[in-house]
Amino acid sequence: MVIETMNNLRVVFLGPPGSGKGSQAVFVKRRHNIAHISTGDLLREAVKSGSPLGLQVADLMEQGSLVPDNLVLNLIAERLGGQNDSQGFLLDGFPRSLNQAEGLNQILAESQLPLTFVLHLDIAQEAVVKRLSGRRTCIACGRIFNVYFNPPKKGSCDDCNDEPELMQRSDDNEESIKHRLNVYDQQTKPLLDFYEDLGLLRTVDASGTVEQIAQDVERAIQKEIASTG
Repeated sequence: MVIETMNNLRVVFLGPPGSGKGSQAVFVKRRHNIAHISTGDLLREAVKSGSPLGLQVADLMEQGSLVPDNLVLNLIAERLGGQNDSQGFLLDGFPRSLNQAEGLNQILAESQLPLTFVLHLDIAQEAVVKRLSGRRTCIACGRIFNVYFNPPKKGSCDDCNDEPELMQRSDDNEESIKHRLNVYDQQTKPLLDFYEDLGLLRTVDASGTVEQIAQDVERAIQKEIASTG
């Protein structure tokens, strides 16, 4: 496949926890030289900057409260305010609800930065549970293994000589994963119909390997490039 780059690519990644949004975002960012915008990163950067918006976010996070939609949308608007038509972006983990999606549409319309498309990474819940519950991370180097799909060859990290422990995240147990999937179904899954109605939704099978999914994601992007070229 001949890869053509699209620097003004503007895309949203949707998919349940464990669908591989973060991994695929890294590939797309590198190939197409666009900004990878994560709301988690924006929140941390705002707090670190000490801006008025950042101080509001810091107070909420210290209280253990969720950051309300209006503040998150303000952060997104502020971040996209530095964009121009030739600079692309990929939104990962946002929007998460219909309210956020409608707010994002308004921001993009005011900025004259319409989305190219919305990519849905589709995977069955059973596969997500197995993928996340089997995830193990080396406490020394951070390499991620999976006891089902990519197990370590020697029982500990293959890259480290002193055999450090492989850790399972506290929220990667089956009960927590199913709760996160239920939240996704209730809050975020309705966005699939929202973007389908706008003619923006494209779907990729996210049940394969990282490499297979990356190829399918790139095919979807190349199809969009061809249709707008």
